[in-house]
Amino acid sequence: MNERLKSLREYIFDKHHHAFRCTAEETGLSGIAEEMKAAGLSYQMRAAIRLKRMLEAERPVLLPEERIAVTRTIKDIPSFYTKEEWDEIARTKYLHEKGELCNISPNYEAMLQKGLGKMMEDITNRQKDASLSKEQKEFLESEVICLNAIQNFIQRYADKAESEGDKALAETLLAIKSDAPQTLRQALQLLRIMHFCLWEAGHYHNTLGRFDQYIYIYYVRDIESGRLTREEAKELIEEFFLMCNKDSDLYPGMQQGDNGQSIVLAGRSADGKYLFNEVSKICLEASYELELIDPKINLRVDAETPKEVFTLGSRLTQLGLGFPQYSNDDVVIPGLIRLGYSPEDARNYVVAACWEFIVPGTAVDIPNIDAVPLAECVKNATRDIKKLDTFNELIKRVKLEIQARVDSLCAKEHDLYIVPAPMMSLMMDGCIERARDASLGGKYNNFGFHGTGVATAVDSLAALKKHYFEEKSVTADELIEAIENNFQGHEALDEKLRKETEKFGQDVDWVDEIATELLDIFQSTLEGKVNERGGIYRAGTGTAMYYIWHATELGATPDGRKSSEMIPANYSPSLFIREKGPLSVIKSFAKPHLDRVINGGPLTLEFDQGIFRNEEAVVKLGQLVRTFIVLGGHQLQLNTISIEKLLDAKKHPEKYRNLIVRVWGWSGYFVELDECYQDHVINRIRFK
Repeated sequence: MNERLKSLREYIFDKHHHAFRCTAEETGLSGIAEEMKAAGLSYQMRAAIRLKRMLEAERPVLLPEERIAVTRTIKDIPSFYTKEEWDEIARTKYLHEKGELCNISPNYEAMLQKGLGKMMEDITNRQKDASLSKEQKEFLESEVICLNAIQNFIQRYADKAESEGDKALAETLLAIKSDAPQTLRQALQLLRIMHFCLWEAGHYHNTLGRFDQYIYIYYVRDIESGRLTREEAKELIEEFFLMCNKDSDLYPGMQQGDNGQSIVLAGRSADGKYLFNEVSKICLEASYELELIDPKINLRVDAETPKEVFTLGSRLTQLGLGFPQYSNDDVVIPGLIRLGYSPEDARNYVVAACWEFIVPGTAVDIPNIDAVPLAECVKNATRDIKKLDTFNELIKRVKLEIQARVDSLCAKEHDLYIVPAPMMSLMMDGCIERARDASLGGKYNNFGFHGTGVATAVDSLAALKKHYFEEKSVTADELIEAIENNFQGHEALDEKLRKETEKFGQDVDWVDEIATELLDIFQSTLEGKVNERGGIYRAGTGTAMYYIWHATELGATPDGRKSSEMIPANYSPSLFIREKGPLSVIKSFAKPHLDRVINGGPLTLEFDQGIFRNEEAVVKLGQLVRTFIVLGGHQLQLNTISIEKLLDAKKHPEKYRNLIVRVWGWSGYFVELDECYQDHVINRIRFK
């Protein structure tokens, strides 16, 4: 990172650009919903016109010495629904999160290759079809409004650059106003603008997809022509990464940092070639030098991935960024094909905001529509333990509990409503051809269910199998009473369950077989279910924020966990497990049939920073990651933190504003997190 970027990074990190911000009310946009309702505009047209009005109200701002422009100046996005209209929708429809089309990956590659002018040409040609319905005509008109607004926005920024004497930036912007980008700088500038406009249109958690693959052609073109050196290209990519952090505090999420700005690197082509290229390597170098939370890096790997790739990834882990997150093509691709994705689409997979597997451009999946509390299902089944003679009968009872919960969740997810998305539709495959908004669905319309508390559920079943059904060292009455009373007065039993029971993550075959059976059951309860959009339901091993929510409702559990204790995030060991070491954990967690629960959800491991004493430690960590992949693990994320530093950061947050941690599927600044998330990270530290 050169001095120019260091200075720009400091300018952004110190929030100097926040001085240019204003509210929607200050720009006269706060009453936009009432205006459009009075004009009799449909919701489809309102969505497009809101984007147009927002972009018109944006004030072109150029930060000192930046070469990739666009800074958000309007802090809030006004709704184009009146309160009464939205209340009625919420009363009669099923809304996922904010009701916006989100957590998907648009086809940035096709957008860059076409350019805005060719996109406009495609739309205007489609408008000539005499058979179009009224709704189709309106949709296409909304696309024209969006594209015109974007092109006018680019022109205003070009005029600003020209007025400030930055001819190079002005030329870059004018070059992409209509034509497809030809250079790396042009491609990154257009990508920045379109990504910005998606947020401005109300879409959130827009992942950047396979960045290294669609940017590579521009890199090669510039290198081969002599237009750029490798260092100059790296400088541009670093600046693009820096731009991802410029407005991210305005992006909605559960916590600061939960904004979905993830990119995927590498993976294999259809002919088996490993696609780790020079841009892939530059991306890892850029993240290492910038030390910022965005974009989050995801590495696609497999059993044949070169060892040096794992070493490069481990250097980011050493730094404490909480990424890269690793996804195993050997498991993910067959798993997606098994779910009905075409081989071509499966090979092109990316991750959503956190770790759910999605396909860019074609999928309008909702991979995080709900979560099944597996630990609670086991606990509920335990209440009938007196009636059960064998462990197999308990397993059958658990299956009934999971099935009942799944059926209940599926039953409530009907009459789904998603806000019209003309901006997103510009970059989703088939929308123009069908003259149909992406909010109404795509090629894939699948729903994903997280499965929370996997380790707590498995450890509870293991405890019951060993102490109740086999050793008969505890009675049903004693067990149920202890759980209901949070183990008060039953401290000896609590100690037995916690410390004298083998657990998931200790590489004990009989326990790991329980985990395999539990996840198979979870997956089987979703088989054959079809949602109202014609999609399927996908089971996964992630938790998202449910690891906090479900824990507060759970109470004590048969593994000896008390009601005040947390459950693990994602697909991870119990927080009070006595581990034999990380190798035992990855061996256990690679044993289940993970291609069947392929909605996503990583094994998450925490390491103390003290282990990284030299380069050898980094290489060894890379070998550990590779072992998990070779054994058949599906997804892995690593956190490197110092418990002493975290505890001090809680007391003195002003000293640690750049302290980064992995939360569940994203990295954030520790001091910006709510205390419950801070405490969970602290409690997860295991390996020293």
